[in-house]
Amino acid sequence: MTDLTPSRPSTAPGKDIAQFRRLVPVWWLVLMASPVAAANNAAVLILDDIGTSLGTTAVSAAWLATVFGLVLAAATPLQAALMRHRGQRTVLVTSAVLVAAGTLIVLLSPWLSLAVAGRAIQAAGGAGLNVLAIALAGSARRVGTISAGMGLFGAVSPLIGTQLAAAVSWRLALSMLAVTLIAVPFVNRSLTRSTPSRDRFDAWGALLVVGLSGSVVLFATNATASLITAGTALTLLIVQIRRRPEGYVPATTITSGKFLAAAGLTLTLSTGYFTLLFVIPQLLITRAGWTKDGAATGQLIAMVCASLATLGFTAIAARFSLARVRTVLVAAGVIAVTAAIFASAPVLLLAGIFLALFAATSANATQVAVATAAVPSKEKPTAIGLFTLLYLLGGAIGPAVASGLVL
Repeated sequence: MTDLTPSRPSTAPGKDIAQFRRLVPVWWLVLMASPVAAANNAAVLILDDIGTSLGTTAVSAAWLATVFGLVLAAATPLQAALMRHRGQRTVLVTSAVLVAAGTLIVLLSPWLSLAVAGRAIQAAGGAGLNVLAIALAGSARRVGTISAGMGLFGAVSPLIGTQLAAAVSWRLALSMLAVTLIAVPFVNRSLTRSTPSRDRFDAWGALLVVGLSGSVVLFATNATASLITAGTALTLLIVQIRRRPEGYVPATTITSGKFLAAAGLTLTLSTGYFTLLFVIPQLLITRAGWTKDGAATGQLIAMVCASLATLGFTAIAARFSLARVRTVLVAAGVIAVTAAIFASAPVLLLAGIFLALFAATSANATQVAVATAAVPSKEKPTAIGLFTLLYLLGGAIGPAVASGLVL
């Protein structure tokens, strides 16, 4: 039995992602996963402050966001593999330790490079808690609740970040991920004993996935090197998949048209959202003449509304066809980008971030069930990890793209 094997009949056939002998209360899962979004977004409006404090520029300080997003994405399938091979409790404990250690480094580091390392360690732990929360959810509706919670935490974090930076320090703003540790002991009590997989871990495949992810993120800053690295990593990964079709990247997963369509749509919408997350506040300041606090407040309201809209949409999405759900998501994403490119009116710019967040979080909640339903049961932990990797990869690509556009 894997970590995602159901132990009792589903109440909604085809909708469940995973079920366990005792479902963890969803609000503990929300508290465990949502601070990851807050940590990812906390630096949106304080990059100038961080750069000034550390004697560098906002562009350089943006690596605190880019590296966090990159490691969060790359570590997600690694944590999923750890869960498959060592069990849920191992992921929970190691992730909590990483979050605590990384936060301590961020709080004490006198140099940008060390602070970036601390953020990377934070992200590695956050990835484990995030993928574990999704694996423990048990149904698409509960995943929707987690996604909405992440949207809400992500919405308030830029404003909280500015307030903490002004009142105390930017270091405290980048330490919000530590809130997730509150949920760890309560989730631990609800975990069931599972039988870890005895398959040999595909370390080479894992390394190639990390390298491919990193090269994609670096495209915005060094296109030539990124393309060469990505091409090399992709070629070697294809060879590795053929050599080990049940390895780190299972052949049956990535050759599934349903998985690729669901994950590809989610990656696209996620990248759009995380780019606009950084771009929209700057556009409100430059095009509409808003203050930094005003932009943060406006974006907060729009994103809270978008998170509530996600919660409502994912609760009723099962009533509609897959094509109709995807039409709604694509339309929202396209309108969001169009507003950012052409609009100057504040209400249209705020509508852009509303639609971008709604599209990304709704895709994450609705498409993960589609993606994982298309793979064999024993590969569902890996499929969840790879799907979440692509969603979170947008969180690494977005800040890199935004830094080239507006910072």
